[in-house]
Amino acid sequence: MPGRRIDPHRVAEAVQQQAAALEGWLPRLDQSDWTRPSPLPDWLVAHLVLHLAQTLRVIAESVANPGDETPLTVGEYLSRLPAAAAEIRDREVAGVAGRTPGEIIAEFAEQHQKAGTALAGMRGTEVVGAPRGPLRVADFLATRALELVVHADDLGRALPGNPPPTRREATAVSVRLLADLLATNAPGRSVEVRIPPYAAVQCVPGPRHTRGTPPTVIETDAVTWLRLATGRTSWAEALEAGRVNASGERSDLSPYLPLIS
Repeated sequence: MPGRRIDPHRVAEAVQQQAAALEGWLPRLDQSDWTRPSPLPDWLVAHLVLHLAQTLRVIAESVANPGDETPLTVGEYLSRLPAAAAEIRDREVAGVAGRTPGEIIAEFAEQHQKAGTALAGMRGTEVVGAPRGPLRVADFLATRALELVVHADDLGRALPGNPPPTRREATAVSVRLLADLLATNAPGRSVEVRIPPYAAVQCVPGPRHTRGTPPTVIETDAVTWLRLATGRTSWAEALEAGRVNASGERSDLSPYLPLIS
């Protein structure tokens, strides 16, 4: 990823804050909320919550058992996720079967506690054996923050009257991770993409400007950016809804989106 250094301890704190916010929100769900469909095909709210508990479990297991393999880049790691999507969905569907909401909440709390213990002992220089390959611990935790934030938004769309909270630091980590991935996937300096107040990157091949702002500027909010980058919404849908401001001859990012799905 270009340029931006990720502080592993700061990202660990962001992960902890977001997990704590979700844990505090879960008891507010009604019995009927757990069986509501989510925006993800074939996923109910219960499946998403169990998936987030599994995300915390993976943090605990990975951080507590570092290795010495050559780490992947974040882009390489994230590119492996789509191939595992069906396997992950089937695992969560099977995992929810026969469990009560109270049992799923208890599982989330238990895995959150274990993740916190592992993170408290983290040096910050480890390479961890993440599920899709080895990653530097800072990069790995940034992908976990992304998972927690994006799925919190999925839960909010499923339960618009009672959305879960998202914490500023976890949102910032997630937005920056995907903004940097865009800059890596579409290298160049003809377009500036702004997601205030979290990130601004220059990208897209084209005429190189020598000073100031590139000729094309694209701006959107954090939630819209996360949905665009992860395939929750399309470029055309975001433009039509007025969620993206774009000007200049290279103001169409649709060839580069989604970044992951």
